Amino acid sequence: MTVAVLAVQGAFEEHKKMLLGLGAKVIELRKAEDLKKDFNRLVLPGGESTVQGKLLRELGMFESLQKRIEEGMPVLATCAGLILLAKEISNDAGRCFQTLPVTVKRNAYGRQLGSFFYEGEIKGIGQYPMEFIRAPYIEKADEEVSVLAEVKGNIVAVQYKNQLAMSFHPELTEDTRIHEQFLSMID
Repeated sequence: MTVAVLAVQGAFEEHKKMLLGLGAKVIELRKAEDLKKDFNRLVLPGGESTVQGKLLRELGMFESLQKRIEEGMPVLATCAGLILLAKEISNDAGRCFQTLPVTVKRNAYGRQLGSFFYEGEIKGIGQYPMEFIRAPYIEKADEEVSVLAEVKGNIVAVQYKNQLAMSFHPELTEDTRIHEQFLSMID
């Protein structure tokens, strides 16, 4: 099993470290040529979704990754990664992959000062430490989307087919259970 981590911008290094610690082989996606490497999982990290979406297109990676996601490649998307997958963004005209049938609100909790920590229940995992940094949340999820967690009445984690997406940053905690669940997904 080889996990590709989008490494054009954002918090990719923390995902890479956690995945390596779990025994996964990890490669970084920085340019179109990297897509020729063999991988069967994808991580879309936190960062700045607008910049990541722009770079995906400029670097010639967008269409290939979108196709792989649509064909069922397991994806773990955190914070900005959730925005990249979302079909709709309520407070932004930009769209990227549009493979996850949800409506997301960018920077829903405010700017950097609105960042917070929350310990809450994640369906199938249990109590989990959630680190929110300039986080989005999901305003609406289509009925075929499984809601995994809510915080203060807002959806913050979902699964749709092989797409596991959340508003928070599991890679910034010591808890590996979300990454373990991601690695166990059947491709």
